[in-house]
This record gives sequence, structure tokens and C-alpha cells, in this order.
Amino acid sequence: MKRKTIIKLSITAIIIVLLAVMLFIGNNMIEVTTYKITSEKIPTEFQDFKIAQISDFHNKKNNEEILEKLKEASPDIIVITGDFIDSRKTKTQISLDFAKELIKIAPCYYVIGNHEARLTEVYPEFEQELIKIGVTVLRNQSVKLERNGEKITLIGIDDPRLLYKKDSTEKACQVIKDELSTINYNGYTVLLSHRPEAFKEYVSAEIDLALTGHAHGGQAILPFIGGIIAPNQGLFPKYYKGIHQENNTQMVVSRGLGNSLCPIRFNNRPEIVIVELASH
Repeated sequence: MKRKTIIKLSITAIIIVLLAVMLFIGNNMIEVTTYKITSEKIPTEFQDFKIAQISDFHNKKNNEEILEKLKEASPDIIVITGDFIDSRKTKTQISLDFAKELIKIAPCYYVIGNHEARLTEVYPEFEQELIKIGVTVLRNQSVKLERNGEKITLIGIDDPRLLYKKDSTEKACQVIKDELSTINYNGYTVLLSHRPEAFKEYVSAEIDLALTGHAHGGQAILPFIGGIIAPNQGLFPKYYKGIHQENNTQMVVSRGLGNSLCPIRFNNRPEIVIVELASH
């Protein structure tokens, strides 16, 4: 065999091995991303208050690593921002069993995503089982979180997919705008919503912090380019991960933990988000 051929085959083999390693890491090694959120509106008693965010779980199996990382983080609350189950491979018991373990770590708050919204026959029973476990389900409503007499507001809104069969970003944003207009809130406000594409609506509603998911990290993240595709945002989405800010509103987009239609991630590890609040 010629030397040039050997070199080409060796380079090809190295590339294949590197891609295989990247795919394994990108689909199996869970990353914990911490954001420190600072605002003069955050009460001093909520200094270092820690929120763990779980999003786009999609009936993910083998969850011991997730639970261990959450225990290590020791959050004050855990929030679940939609797609806890999956409409294509609906195995609600996996998510219910996981919820039973989550509630042992910290109080849990949950809002539905587009996958739950599709499951009109399955979801009502799933919601009741979550409530029995002790998870607080927020359906276009707010609750006060209190610490030593001081409070912040936690809001949860329904996924707009509940109201129409064809998923449209324009319709989704209008529904979210309408939902937020029906809720009374004051003080520092944290919103749980599945949809990052409605960021302008969160800004308009003067939400302080929105925790979202849905985009699955753009599925594949390419160097210098970013996320490739996201639901309701299409190719090269703007809101596929990380933190975004406009005026006084900040939004965190979780890359999520599970997969749905496309089972493979690239350069896009499953993610647990930890938000630490800090007052000025």
C-alpha cells in the first residue's frame, strides 16, 4: 500500500474517531451551566437563592447522573419548563418516577410544553399524578416565594399549542401575550415558559427573568455559526441557548436534557441550568 494512501486512511480514521467521541460526549455527558443573575429588584433575603432548571426531558432514561448533579447543586427550588414527557414516545411513568426523586431534593414547579399540549387525552391524568407527588403545576398563574418575610413572584404559563393544532410562531406569541395580561404580578418576577421565541413578549410584559427551553440547543452547534435549527425559529435560530437581555428583561434558554424527533446532538451537551440570584 502506498504511503499517501496510508496517510489518507489514517487521517480518515482519526477524523471518524474524533467525531464518534464528540457525538458520545454531546449526547451523554450532562453539563451544569450556572448563571448569576443580578438585579436591584431582588430582595436581599434572596441573595444566593438558587434555581435549578430542567427542560425538555422527553422521558429521558438512566437519570442517576442528573439527580446526582442536582443534589450537588443543592437548589432552593427546581423548575421544569416543559416537554417533561414526549408525544412521540409517551412513557409518562419515566417522568413521574423522576419527579418523585426531584421532589426529595427541592420544591418543584412545572409548566407544560408543546409535547404535553399535544397529548390532550394523556396529559390531564399526568398532571394529576404530578400534583399527587407534590409538584406545583402553574397554569397561567403566579405564586409568591417567601424568604424571611421578603418575596419574589414565580409565574408559569401554558404552552400556546394548547389552543391550536397548527404550531405558528406568530400565534404562539400572541397567545403568550394574552396569557401574561391576565396574571397579576409585582416585585422581582421569574417566568417559567417553554418558548424562547416569545422573548419580545416577555420584554413587553416587563418580566425580570424568563426561564425557557424548547430549542434543544439548536440540535447541533457549529463553531462560529451557532445552533443549526430550532422549533418555531427555523434555521440558525437566535434564541437556542444561553442568556439574552433587552431592557430590564433577561431570558435563559436551556439546551434541555432529552431528544425528540432528532435523537442525535452535536457539540451540544444535555444541560442542567442553575440560576443564582444576587441583589445589588
